[in-house]
Amino acid sequence: MVLDHPLISRRYFFPREGAPAEPFWVDCGEAQLACSYIVRDPQAKTLVHFHGNGEIVSDYLSDFQEALLQLGVNVFLAEYRGYGGSTGAPSLVKMLDDTSAIFDAIGLPQEQLVIFGRSVGSIYALEFADRYPDIAGLVIESGIADPLSRIIFRVDPDELGVSEAQMAEEAAEYLDHQKKLERLRAPLLILHTEHDHIVDKDHAERNIAWAGCADKTLHLFPRGDHNTIMFLNGPEYMEQLRGFLGRL
Repeated sequence: MVLDHPLISRRYFFPREGAPAEPFWVDCGEAQLACSYIVRDPQAKTLVHFHGNGEIVSDYLSDFQEALLQLGVNVFLAEYRGYGGSTGAPSLVKMLDDTSAIFDAIGLPQEQLVIFGRSVGSIYALEFADRYPDIAGLVIESGIADPLSRIIFRVDPDELGVSEAQMAEEAAEYLDHQKKLERLRAPLLILHTEHDHIVDKDHAERNIAWAGCADKTLHLFPRGDHNTIMFLNGPEYMEQLRGFLGRL
């Protein structure tokens, strides 16, 4: 598996340590994920959040988690291999299967889940939505349209002893966001900034254009960038989420 090559893992992922005080453990066989799960209302839907690169679950345990709970959903913060308090090491394609382990660990029907992916988390949120098409809704924040372009930006195929065509073939099998979005039936909300300096707004525009669902919204914030989208647009950001969740 070229896309799981250790060089890609080292250059593409930026794990940090820092486990939640009381992790909700997800068993992925060779790795244990130190997630967080708060159920405030057993009858409410659960929002499953996949964070961005260089972030960990613990970054979201205070204000963000509570803000989501105030919107009337339970909150599951998913961790990645090698991040936070999880064991194992990040591996781009292998971690796609971890979405199934997370689904099994939550133990709720698809219809009770809202999936949220930020930045690199969009890869795993889209995989989750593709595997479980009856989810209640999907939110993509600062998401990626073309993962392969992000990988090749950091790793030259020659360093891996393969051609770009070989990498593209694997990406088409595992990381084709266009096909995954075309199959999407659940309502979709895409949040992005006009001035994202890491993932250009063109990614958001492609993602919304590809989405095959009838209910889809793209909201572009005029302020902030990739890492300040929520900080600089707090009330408007949460209002977008409130309106979306209220429709589900």
